[in-house]
Amino acid sequence: MKVSYKGVHHDLPPKLQEKLDAKFAKLSKLLEKRGEREAHVIVTNERHLHNAEIILQFYDHQLVGAGSDADLFTAISGALTKIEKQALKNRTKWREKARRADIKSKPAPVEASPAAADADRGPRVFRVNHHERRKPMTLEEAVFQMEKKGDYLVYRDAEREALSVLIRRKDGDFDLVET
Repeated sequence: MKVSYKGVHHDLPPKLQEKLDAKFAKLSKLLEKRGEREAHVIVTNERHLHNAEIILQFYDHQLVGAGSDADLFTAISGALTKIEKQALKNRTKWREKARRADIKSKPAPVEASPAAADADRGPRVFRVNHHERRKPMTLEEAVFQMEKKGDYLVYRDAEREALSVLIRRKDGDFDLVET
């Protein structure tokens, strides 16, 4: 991992530099799966307080860790700890997302059952919530409901007392079909 320091006016003592190099090496093992990374360490001083900020590019995210302390080493190591937590979180998110995608893409096992014979007939229509009377909602409530889940929503409009269909478009906007 390439580390560039900015704002450090004097070289760090060799023991502190070794400790920081060890921490950066640990972070490097965590991050460097696809090429070498570059970390930018920016240090500023305010009276007797050292502020350290580390900026690092990780996949398509920019990881930023900030630490401040009276001791320069403690400030930098605090920022490194925050970067490490962010990297672990992003890596597990990516890993879980990739695993969930693999599970969804696997085809269902083929079984010789009556349900398989029904699938050969063609599409079937299922009646859903035909006995349940839902309360009317406004357009804003319908959009809020759409944000939670689904690509479409059929609802009873509160103003007109008629059925309306709200459909999510591919560009993220909505189409409203009123009956």
